[in-house]
Amino acid sequence: MSPRSHSASDPHLKEIREVTPSSQGCEDCLRIGSDWVHLRLCLTCGHVGCCDDSPNRHATAHFHATRHPIIQSFEPGEDWRWCYVHEAVV
Repeated sequence: MSPRSHSASDPHLKEIREVTPSSQGCEDCLRIGSDWVHLRLCLTCGHVGCCDDSPNRHATAHFHATRHPIIQSFEPGEDWRWCYVHEAVV
């Protein structure tokens, strides 16, 4: 992920919902018995997927399958969001 920032007026911010995380780990890795590096939370539906440093890149795969644009780090102590469409921190 690129560290560049995007305006708080990103039109995809309106797709953020109050979500319940789908699991405490990458739900897809848990299903197939794989490991992950870091976790990402989809702010449209609550899907928990693994980051692009993980072997399966499930968070990005979820974006490509659903077009849900905004994720948030699901790591303790991290507080950032990413827009896949604009490839920017929002």
